[in-house]
Amino acid sequence: MKQRIFFLIVIFVISLNANSQTVTSAPFGFDVVRASIPHGKIDTVYYKSKTVGTTRRALVYTPPGYSKNKKYPVLYLLHGIGGDEFEWLNNGHPQVILDNLYAEKKIVPMIVVLPNGRAMKDDRPVGNIYSADKVQAFAAFEKDLLHDLIPFIEKNYPVLKDREHRAIAGLSMGGGQALNFGLGNLDKFAWVGAFSPAPNTEQPEELVPNPEKAKEQLKLLWISCGDKDGLITFSRRTHDYLRANNVPHIYYIDHGYHDWNVWKHSLYMFSQLLFKPVDPSAFPEISDAGRPVETDVRGARYPQILPDGRAIFRIKAPEAHNVQLDLGKRYNMTKDSEGVWEVTTDSLSEGFHYYSLIIDGVAVADPASETFYGMGRMASGFEVPFKGDGFYEVRNVPHGDIRIKRYYSTVTNTWREIYLYTPPGYDENVSEKYPVLYILHGGGEDERGWAMQGKADLILDNLIAEKKAVPMILVMVDGNMPLPPFGEDILKSFDAELKQCVIPFVQKNYRVKTDAQDRALAGLSMGGIQTLYAGINNTQLFSYLGVFSSGWILPMQSNIANEQYRFMAKNAGMINNNLKLLWIAVGGKEDIAYNNCQTMLSKFNKMNIRYQYYEYPGGHTWPVWRNDLFHFAQLIFK
Repeated sequence: MKQRIFFLIVIFVISLNANSQTVTSAPFGFDVVRASIPHGKIDTVYYKSKTVGTTRRALVYTPPGYSKNKKYPVLYLLHGIGGDEFEWLNNGHPQVILDNLYAEKKIVPMIVVLPNGRAMKDDRPVGNIYSADKVQAFAAFEKDLLHDLIPFIEKNYPVLKDREHRAIAGLSMGGGQALNFGLGNLDKFAWVGAFSPAPNTEQPEELVPNPEKAKEQLKLLWISCGDKDGLITFSRRTHDYLRANNVPHIYYIDHGYHDWNVWKHSLYMFSQLLFKPVDPSAFPEISDAGRPVETDVRGARYPQILPDGRAIFRIKAPEAHNVQLDLGKRYNMTKDSEGVWEVTTDSLSEGFHYYSLIIDGVAVADPASETFYGMGRMASGFEVPFKGDGFYEVRNVPHGDIRIKRYYSTVTNTWREIYLYTPPGYDENVSEKYPVLYILHGGGEDERGWAMQGKADLILDNLIAEKKAVPMILVMVDGNMPLPPFGEDILKSFDAELKQCVIPFVQKNYRVKTDAQDRALAGLSMGGIQTLYAGINNTQLFSYLGVFSSGWILPMQSNIANEQYRFMAKNAGMINNNLKLLWIAVGGKEDIAYNNCQTMLSKFNKMNIRYQYYEYPGGHTWPVWRNDLFHFAQLIFK
């Protein structure tokens, strides 16, 4: 099983010494003044800014026991869009938080500079704080910070001047500045912290254009946000990019909104990690909040995924007598005094999970979740993220379209539906024709499966943008026929549906190439069996076949399979000549199709049928099938 990495990411490789320590959530009173301990000092300083053309003001915190005969590291701590150099002092009380930490010997003595991050002559937070000139002044502060403020501090205070002893952090607008300036100047900052970064945060690809360089130079990259913060998407997109590129960082989700409780708590934890070896074993202990899953409906906070892979489910049903969570395994939920039922699961495997709530014996979809056609009915679903799932993330690349089309089936004498992906530029490049991949879902699913659960459009968008796959049309077909499943009649019926209805409809209504070398067929599980039947029997139509987590099921399909094997043995030469690729993939030994697949391949070997075999551990699950499409799409039409 692949290593699962959740929203709390730690990949630091460091040497530890006695100064490293664990970091836990802030205790009660962490921000309360203690009269009995030594206190640091806050001074106001003025520096000449050539960038702005005026004298500017900043606050400087020096720690308890400060001495001009000692050199200190420096943290530059930035405010939000509505604040100034006094915002942290008046609302966050950093001097209190840091004094208390010094008394507990939890942080390295440091100087903290609180500047005004609005680099303009009238830098007061008055009038329309969102005006274009004021917003631009936050970007202009980068030059003021690097060329005016830092030189002033280093001239007038006993500070260490190398990047390893310089940190930058901020809240909201200042959090965006911290990411933009810190990651954009890794020769100046080795420690970067963003608390609830705001929309001024640059796109991740701009923040970290060279992930390998970032890995080498960063000592610590911290991103935190409240779980109910409307700006959490800016934190999440940066985290997702960093995770996909294996850049070491901490992504901490706190309980709270876009407010000082979150920001003070972030400073409390972030400051303890600065300017000393960072102990990665500490990090799983510091996050006690779950992350709402992406399939939660708007405004819903549950289900949530915890850092260790467990999930929390809640539903308000005060009149219910018994509620269970059906996640393959059933969990009994408990009710509180307000009628809210809750349960926390065991640690879950990575990838997509269907689930239902069983309320007084009736299985229903969770009203807080998006629903998907799976399990033979509409069910709720959610995703457990993992390291390596970045190939189907939403990226800043050209995107194709998912189109839903109805056609009349002369095989079933009913109207049926296909989902169809057209690549970027399809509507603009009106003279271009495209190859076609017809792709099939599994049992209990339908034509929506690859579009919704499979994320097929994102996989192809990203592959095409990277020039790893040929631009193609993807036709997602409903493999369910009005006959009992897995019988020969349903296979023959679907074979006719594909040849007589689906392919002619696509070729009539879309700009597609019509030679066999420009046509592929693939499917997962039940769709893999349909691919084996329709594809092998029609190699004059398809040059590429992809069979994912499948194989002839014995003895249930012994007659069909034996007939198919006899056909293949008799026509092995034709099959090998016609097929450019027969690609067989399975989800490791934990895949329920593994044994059937191996039996089938042993027969292929005896018949000298050529094929390529691929394993991606993970079982009979959507992460495996998405990975199959990712690899198969790179091999076809070339």
